Amino acid sequence: MIKVVAIVGPTAVGKSALGLKLAKKFDGEIISGDSMQIYRRLDIGTAKDSQQELLEVPHHLVNICDADQRYTVKDFQSKARQVITELNSKKKLPLVVGGTGFYLSSLINNLNLGGKSTSDKTIRDELIKLEQAGNLKELQNILKKEDPLAFQKIDIENSRRLIRAIEVIRTTGKSIAEQNNGMKWADFYLIGLTDERSKLYDRINKRVDKMVSLGLLDEARYVYDHQDIFPQAKNGIGYKELFPYFDGQADLDECLSEVKKNSRHFAKRQFTYFRNQMDVDWYNISDDKNYQEMIEKNIIEFIGGHND
Repeated sequence: MIKVVAIVGPTAVGKSALGLKLAKKFDGEIISGDSMQIYRRLDIGTAKDSQQELLEVPHHLVNICDADQRYTVKDFQSKARQVITELNSKKKLPLVVGGTGFYLSSLINNLNLGGKSTSDKTIRDELIKLEQAGNLKELQNILKKEDPLAFQKIDIENSRRLIRAIEVIRTTGKSIAEQNNGMKWADFYLIGLTDERSKLYDRINKRVDKMVSLGLLDEARYVYDHQDIFPQAKNGIGYKELFPYFDGQADLDECLSEVKKNSRHFAKRQFTYFRNQMDVDWYNISDDKNYQEMIEKNIIEFIGGHND
């Protein structure tokens, strides 16, 4: 069976750095499991690897769309499976790295995300009108009432996923969280990185400051200027919080504080999702001093070979 390593965990914990190291050691290639890194020109706010790092190790599902293009979890699932299959045929180790929980769940658990039978244009158009009117809370309330299971499992801050989940429950009567065809197509080893909360939150705050120094404001302004045609990017953490600053309704420090706060809250949700929804081998990067050596040893055992 195809062997795949996935690195999951909260934002800013060090997933990308570990992925690069493991890819070099095990002759692997990286598949981004992040819902925002697919977009071209959105580099800083999405915490993409640097251009040098992208050249050092082949990356997949990074910079594959313009921000005005719609990209769904089904698109990710299909493309990621294709890349993993191709890498396996080349005897390369696929390393899925990212923190978008439902994307990774769709891939790992082989979720059946539906085709024509789970799609209804009338329902979707009605829900999209709510999204365009900025009624995220109403979409959340609809899903919570009609599909409480999906409400607990998907990213309820993502309006497109809310719309998709509501559409599925209304057209099939079944929760999108249960859309699993029951067939295991690959063997996954899930590595989870975590850290003491205070240290993780400090790292998040410092990363936001670094993003600002790298040009986050210019990038956020680009999203702000195109928010009418950037349906997913406009809701990205690191962008949406700066809109009041561009509108002249809040000062910069206040908006950056919101970026940090929302990033911390997102990290907490990520950890909770992966801990509750997936079988993850967790490593605390502060408590486990030799965690990287332990991970490498476990990967060797997982792939059933040796690495010099």
